[in-house]
Amino acid sequence: MSERPQRKDPVDAIIDQWATVRPDLDTKAMEVFGRIYRLARTMGDRIEKAYAPYGISRGECDVLATLRRSGEPYTLSPRQLSATLMLTTGGMTGRLDKLERADLLRRSPDPHDRRGLQVTLTEKGLSIVDQAVSAGLAVQTEALSALDDEQADQLADLLRELLAGTPDSR
Repeated sequence: MSERPQRKDPVDAIIDQWATVRPDLDTKAMEVFGRIYRLARTMGDRIEKAYAPYGISRGECDVLATLRRSGEPYTLSPRQLSATLMLTTGGMTGRLDKLERADLLRRSPDPHDRRGLQVTLTEKGLSIVDQAVSAGLAVQTEALSALDDEQADQLADLLRELLAGTPDSR
């Protein structure tokens, strides 16, 4: 692992301020989660911009990517999509409506359940999601290049442990 000089970031300024006014506080959690929050917000914005040329938002890409990851025939029920994406059925319906109007997916009756529907990626949707996922991954890869491979692996392992140990982190 290469040694790099410790850089200061906006979270360091916040921690320094707390140390001045409340030296009794243990701010380690604030250091970690403050950075996770800022990084998630910044990367979310950058990925949203990467998806914009394809006419989709992050949330819409999540729906298309979930169908894509399911494998051929790229079909899931709205309930499966909602559970995977942790969305209410109402939130899912809005996304499905927009994606269906754009001809990126289609809804059809479920042949195994008279009351059910199935959602299937269209050819256009398959093309769009493949391009958008590649564009989003390029943005993430570029950001991750601030770390060497060993650091990136270590960070991924640490975040996995933190997420696994956090209640309600589905």
